[in-house]
Amino acid sequence: MSSRYTAGPTETERCIESLMAVFHRYAGHDGNATSLSKQEFITFMNTELASFTKNQKDPGVVDRMMKKLDINSDGKIDFGEFLNLIGGLAQACHTHALSSPTKP
Repeated sequence: MSSRYTAGPTETERCIESLMAVFHRYAGHDGNATSLSKQEFITFMNTELASFTKNQKDPGVVDRMMKKLDINSDGKIDFGEFLNLIGGLAQACHTHALSSPTKP
């Protein structure tokens, strides 16, 4: 029987590591690796959530999302604010999955 500590990271731990890696893939291009600038956020949205941004009829939706996510109004999205986006999207996906008819 293997110990939890030698079995490697759990699925949840891998998900957290993945979220951190995605955030840091986009943060720092402007010199600040602790947050996403407006341009970095737009690049993140257009790359990682392209189906969402391409299906928007309103070109200002990403700007409004950033403004809403930027809780401390510093013009940047820090990791905690980023997690609010991810959590909100996960909640919306979960709600949609629960409301979808079950397939046989």
